[in-house]
Amino acid sequence: MTNTNRGTFKKGEKRPGQGKRGPNKTTVALKEMVLGALDNAGGIKYLTEQAKKNPNAFLSLVGKILPLQVSGENGAPIVFQLSREDVLI
Repeated sequence: MTNTNRGTFKKGEKRPGQGKRGPNKTTVALKEMVLGALDNAGGIKYLTEQAKKNPNAFLSLVGKILPLQVSGENGAPIVFQLSREDVLI
């Protein structure tokens, strides 16, 4: 048997019958379970209570779900303005 496709594969190219790769089924199932448990515990109300009772754990969770890099509009740097009145309040 001769392989006529030998040497024709290019990086990123899919072969016929290779199939579409989707998200990891275990990760999806685990995420659904965690969200279901959160819903059963009270959802937003529960998270608000935890933010007050366990701020370290809550902020750790917030840090995991926030984007790793934050930028302003159209990729510009974020402009932060603080007035004297803001500080005195």
